[in-house]
Amino acid sequence: MASASAETNEPAVPVQGGGLVASDTVSGDRTRLRLDISYDGTDFSGWARQPGRRTVCGEIEEKLSAIVREPVLLTVAGRTDAGVHASGQVAHVDVPTVSLPDDPSRWIRRLARFLPRDVRVTGISEAPEHFDARFSAVRRHYEYRVSTAAHGADPLRARDTVAWPKTVDLGEMQRASRSLLGLHDFAAFCKRREGATTVRELQRYDWTRSGDILTAHVSADAFCWSMVRSLVGAALAVGEGRRSVEWMTALLGERERAASVAVAPAHGLSLVRVDYPADEDLAARNRATRETRGPIEHGCCG
Repeated sequence: MASASAETNEPAVPVQGGGLVASDTVSGDRTRLRLDISYDGTDFSGWARQPGRRTVCGEIEEKLSAIVREPVLLTVAGRTDAGVHASGQVAHVDVPTVSLPDDPSRWIRRLARFLPRDVRVTGISEAPEHFDARFSAVRRHYEYRVSTAAHGADPLRARDTVAWPKTVDLGEMQRASRSLLGLHDFAAFCKRREGATTVRELQRYDWTRSGDILTAHVSADAFCWSMVRSLVGAALAVGEGRRSVEWMTALLGERERAASVAVAPAHGLSLVRVDYPADEDLAARNRATRETRGPIEHGCCG
């Protein structure tokens, strides 16, 4: 989803600027913690730490470093872009064991005093062996909210709901969205990143309506750069009648970013949940995630 920061939906790459570490093992004098995190992304330049910019990672790392009295780095399940929100973000951090209270969740209240109002750490627990917030994840779930009301988005939800005061055919949007399910090369929906694959398994893409509010539910093992907002933009074009279901399905045959696909605004998107396997399967999942998918040949693989 577009911005100067790292991709909203793609699991972060292992670079120091985003607060990432590559190993899923921890030395004996440190303890790995799982952090559950929620934030309003409106006033952040995304998740990843960036010099001179206010970011979610930067805020949490700064406050947590003050608590443990040494610098810490967070590894996150999925770096969100500028303006994108999260109610179910997950990160891990390795902290000195000597600094931990008997119950790590006691730090939740302490962080609440230090963090700004638009970011909260909602859960802290000791992570199981081999847990890695990024590599252990089996799927990520996003929601995208659109208001088709003539007056636009409700003022109380305007920061996480996109005003789209147009008539749309929800049935056609459903047909188009579901035609993309499965393992495909989503290059047409992704902004190209050097060395990154665009092959993804889209496990859920459907829409629900509640009055004037349309919500897209999008789940996959991972997402490439700009994928979710591009999927939403394409479906809205179909819903308005500007494009056909067949057009959207045919995009799976493209091997480059499609100029005809509009990227929907960032603020309608929220990361709502990240799924992980059972504890005994974490190490195997980490190995599998690190294996880069190869390209899908044209016409192959549903």
